[in-house]
Amino acid sequence: MSMIDTMSTTHVDPASLDLMFPQELISLEVSAQLPSDLQIRPLASTDYKRGYLDVLSVLTVVNDLGEEVWVNQFHAMRATPSAHFSIVVLDKASDKIVGIGTVFIHCKFLLGFGSVGHIEDIAVAKSHQRKKLGFLIVQALTHISESSGCYKTRLGCIDTTMPFYQKCGYAKMANEMVKYSPEHVNHASMKL
Repeated sequence: MSMIDTMSTTHVDPASLDLMFPQELISLEVSAQLPSDLQIRPLASTDYKRGYLDVLSVLTVVNDLGEEVWVNQFHAMRATPSAHFSIVVLDKASDKIVGIGTVFIHCKFLLGFGSVGHIEDIAVAKSHQRKKLGFLIVQALTHISESSGCYKTRLGCIDTTMPFYQKCGYAKMANEMVKYSPEHVNHASMKL
């Protein structure tokens, strides 16, 4: 146990949490690059209380439907093993989430029934931006995708975030089109 772990009064050992997937899938190289006061780990069923939706609201409008609905969604996502990999960066002292991201693994019929990783919802709390956490989150998710056998990993972004993702090793490929269902048309005017 590190000195930070013994000094922190609120830090929770990941082994005691109900995690979305095994901690071993998180890149040790990425973990080693984090400051000692931060931890990267899989999403836990109790992360609603650690401010997951607060960090997500950095990206877009978030409808908080309550903890029970959030936990049910967590369990629904975890019920499809090897498909959903959501991670968090946690401030150990406060036991609050400061960064998040997800990679979805999509199985295909192409390229010998290969798989593609889709990275989404990269967000860092305003208090922790400009500290390379977004870069490390993308690296961790890319590692999960590649170690899961995906032949490519993709993500969608807006023009202003393209330079950031290029620094993460991603290149522009084609264009993305989107159509919102009539009941979700307002999503087009959100922060994204």
